[in-house]
Amino acid sequence: MSRTRVVITGLGTTSPLGGDVASTWEGLVNGRSGVRHLTDDWAEEMPVKIAARVAVEPTEVLERVKARRLDRSSQFAMVAAMEAWRDAGLENAVQDGGLDGDRVGVAMASGIGGVNTLLDNYDTLKAKGPRRVSPLAVPMLMPNAPAANISLYVGARAAVNTPVSACASGNEGIALALDQIRLGRADVVVAGGTEAAIHPLPMAAFANMMALSKNAGDPTTVSRPWDTARDGFVLGEGAGVLVLESLEHAQARGARIYAEVLGAGITADSHDIAQPDPGGRGGSRAILRAFAESEIGPESVFHVNAHATSTPQGDIAEGLMLHATLGSHVSQVVVTSTKSMTGHLLGGAGALESIATVLAIQNRVVPPTINLDNLDPQVDLDIATKPRDLPQGDIAALNNSFGFGGANVAVLYGSV
Repeated sequence: MSRTRVVITGLGTTSPLGGDVASTWEGLVNGRSGVRHLTDDWAEEMPVKIAARVAVEPTEVLERVKARRLDRSSQFAMVAAMEAWRDAGLENAVQDGGLDGDRVGVAMASGIGGVNTLLDNYDTLKAKGPRRVSPLAVPMLMPNAPAANISLYVGARAAVNTPVSACASGNEGIALALDQIRLGRADVVVAGGTEAAIHPLPMAAFANMMALSKNAGDPTTVSRPWDTARDGFVLGEGAGVLVLESLEHAQARGARIYAEVLGAGITADSHDIAQPDPGGRGGSRAILRAFAESEIGPESVFHVNAHATSTPQGDIAEGLMLHATLGSHVSQVVVTSTKSMTGHLLGGAGALESIATVLAIQNRVVPPTINLDNLDPQVDLDIATKPRDLPQGDIAALNNSFGFGGANVAVLYGSV
């Protein structure tokens, strides 16, 4: 693998905490929950009546006609991509000739894709017949629609990819972007993940497989990673987008640099279609591969934004992974789970949490894990329950994502 250095020059998001990066980061640092009671009519008959919807509806940002031609997952992706591209100082850069579109790629992931469009059009088919199905249904529901629409917006003509690995998808998009740049296939890649699955069918399915929390208490307290009272995750929605760029290219154009992408590791458990390997062996291998690719050791890591979804098995397995890979240094590492505030964005989770990891490095502060009242005795980690400072100097931070099907992705970020 080429040792081309890859950096992050743009960030964008729409999340349950805010419609942009600034408001989302402010919410994370202040420990604010985005989980609410659902007000949809269909929620009344659901076994779970809470979720973490986006704080700002995409129709408030996108042009009305454009929004109507996009599934909700693509709407989120576009809002986040527009912010990230603008943040990187690249708005209209391809169209104006300042950036070669042949050297710009997209790696935008989704775990489920355009499920709202698919199910809404099926309802239309049943109720009104085939002639009433939208002619835009396929380009709206296809899993690569978010990536394709972003490519049209930025003018990307290198590879435009859509990694799909359930809840690891967003992080896999970032890992793929890193590879594309290091392999010399692109200079700039727009990467991340998006999800819009707060819909009765996926919610009922997750609830019936005992993945969602059925806690009927205060919604803001239900997502509680590592707590002894955790009983499942809270479904969230939104998107996160990062602009990755070779260091040489970024420096040549005088770009602001947030952090460096040091390396990534991708593995599979081959254990179960839904449950993680209880020993965390697949995830451990992913973390170790990220270290090997980064050419740094565990002693360089001072922060982990954990996958920790608030599920009984998964949270324990990740703790085992961190002990296995960080060794005795684990006691010096501040760990957090921002899902305690945002819920679980599925295919968008890794991207949103990577943004949080990058900002933690840049601002030298770790957002808290909220709702952690009684730490599970099987989890021996230094978990931040209030904002925690990170040391100055060169540091690295790890972001983990794990998904159904046994997918494991670990990405290491470093200060610049």
